[in-house]
Amino acid sequence: MTKRILNHSFNFLLKAVFFTILTQLELIAQALPQSTISIEQQATTRVSLDLPIVIPDLPPLQLTLPESEEVRLLLRLRERKVYVYRGKALISRYPVAVGRAGWETPTGSFRVIQMLENPGWTNPFTGEVVSPGPQNPLGERWIAFWTNGEQYIGFHGTPDRESVGRAASHGCVRMFNEHIRDLYSLVAIGTSVTVEP
Repeated sequence: MTKRILNHSFNFLLKAVFFTILTQLELIAQALPQSTISIEQQATTRVSLDLPIVIPDLPPLQLTLPESEEVRLLLRLRERKVYVYRGKALISRYPVAVGRAGWETPTGSFRVIQMLENPGWTNPFTGEVVSPGPQNPLGERWIAFWTNGEQYIGFHGTPDRESVGRAASHGCVRMFNEHIRDLYSLVAIGTSVTVEP
């Protein structure tokens, strides 16, 4: 399909160039005395424009963003802060709440695996469902980076602003709603998340 489009575009370009050349030749021919150009010579100025164009197979294009464009997150549990880098440049930092004793936030290297705006929440202990809204424990955004196949851990907003800056969650990383909205706009599925003690 791409070859056909390239062939068509290339043929169109060639036709435009040849048309321009032919037009110039016709203008020159009209300016010269008729006796100097024979009918046979005029006929040879006509060129077939339906030339077959062969474009070799090219390797697939691979888009590689420069390192300076890649956003990555560094969560330091002891500091209760998440740092946002674009390449090597620190572009933002936010205070967070992390997992309390017995429910520690996992450490290691992860990637963002799920993102939701105005998420609902199901209590994993009681099964109670909380709709999106001001009292939803996940706040206004959800950015998951860890799962065991049943449970998920991620960054999220919170209506409990007093908990930010403490070890207070069941493993998730709580943020002020205004901060999670900012963070949500900076990351994408696949963004690197490194969690350090």
